[in-house]
Amino acid sequence: MTGDRHIGSVRRGAFASRARLLGGLALAALLSACAGDQTGSVITPAVIKVPEQAPKTTGRARSGDEADHAKLVASFGGEYRAPAAHKLLTEVTERLVKASERPDEAYAVTLLDSPVVNAFALPSGRLYVTRGLLALATDTSEVAAVLAHEIAHVTLRHATARSEMALRSQLVSRVVADVLNDPVTGAQLENQSKFTLARFSREQEFEADTSGVRVLAQAGYDPFGASRFLEALNRTMALKSGTGTASEPDMLATHPATTERIALVTRAARRIGAPGLGVDERARYLAAIDGLAYGDNPGEGLVRARRFLHPGLRIAFEVPDAFAIENTRNAVLGTTPEGSRRLLFDQVEASADRGLEDVLRATWNDAIDAASVENRIVNGHPAVTALSKGKDWTFRLAALRVGETTYRMIMAAKGTTDPDPAFRRWIESLRPIEPDEAASLKPAHIRLATAAPGDTVESFSRRMIVPDRAAERFLVLNGLERGASLKPGQSYKVVVE
Repeated sequence: MTGDRHIGSVRRGAFASRARLLGGLALAALLSACAGDQTGSVITPAVIKVPEQAPKTTGRARSGDEADHAKLVASFGGEYRAPAAHKLLTEVTERLVKASERPDEAYAVTLLDSPVVNAFALPSGRLYVTRGLLALATDTSEVAAVLAHEIAHVTLRHATARSEMALRSQLVSRVVADVLNDPVTGAQLENQSKFTLARFSREQEFEADTSGVRVLAQAGYDPFGASRFLEALNRTMALKSGTGTASEPDMLATHPATTERIALVTRAARRIGAPGLGVDERARYLAAIDGLAYGDNPGEGLVRARRFLHPGLRIAFEVPDAFAIENTRNAVLGTTPEGSRRLLFDQVEASADRGLEDVLRATWNDAIDAASVENRIVNGHPAVTALSKGKDWTFRLAALRVGETTYRMIMAAKGTTDPDPAFRRWIESLRPIEPDEAASLKPAHIRLATAAPGDTVESFSRRMIVPDRAAERFLVLNGLERGASLKPGQSYKVVVE
């Protein structure tokens, strides 16, 4: 979570409603990104200066393109400076474009400083790839598959077609509701158009997948790189959900299930030939991302096992056993493997003279048990705690003030069980970070390690600085299946400080 922004407000803070908390405690994605884990958070973007001499891009020029670019870059943490990785992305893009149906078009690639796995394109030909995506890919052909997919969206003019369809749908429903004075039918038509638009967008994804695999092969890359990357994405989503299986999109999702896409790109690759065609350039790719930042930016807080530390805010806490936590730009979220307990920590914008009970009530949509409200001192800091009971969940809430900053801590337990014991241990762990400790916190990075005889997945995973399930994350990051053996002399990605 960011330290220079007040996340939430005393009117309605982030995750104020119980429904949103139960919805998975996940932030909305900025875009319907094509190769994303859909966990990127949305913040009000800062305005950043765009160079006057912007690189040449393709597609129809739009007056708002530079502004869109600036907002996107700001919303995804800014541009990430990695010359070797950016050089590789640019060269791969040029190679793909030459093999595409529009070899005369030009593209500009921006590497974003975000840990989420995401890639997307603007109609102008601007391509965006996050460092989180680069960390997940294991060779050049996998990244090339992502870029080929995004290039296909641009060359097939999908964004324009989708926008036109959306405008037509809105126009029809507005005419029926307003001109014909039939709001019920208008609402029905608008709802139907949403389903049509969702199907249309999913069809676009399939079309871009198919076209991307074809261009991938024509450029000389391994066409099976697309299926390998999507499989890695699926496994990453399963790790994030904590259930072992990736969640499926709802009926209005603009993207097909990842498993559907894997099946489609695998069939497309098999129509081209058997595995072994094309190059994957694994060694070149790993050399380009060696040293790449992994996970959270220290300026927005770090997760270390069950601890969360924020050097900028100078605070830290530790979550109870069984909780796995994730830091997003707007909040720290946590869940147990089975999903029966969840937690949230965020910062609330409130003046130092405003009562903490008032803050708690103003940022929580549901009823608070008046008898449960308790004024306390937690590690020398004023706090107010309370209980809120819903139909299916029981919530413990706290508002705490550290210096002039107000924080909110929420723990939910499914059913009627009061999570108070674990909740109290959690809030009592909140403590300030001393300046020397804050200065010592370093970001995690991807580093290459060469396997020696006797090295195993377990021995390599013990080197990993990750929140949880180190062995599983090592396997996913290196495209390995369970039970795999390491090959002596081969390089593997590990996450270290």
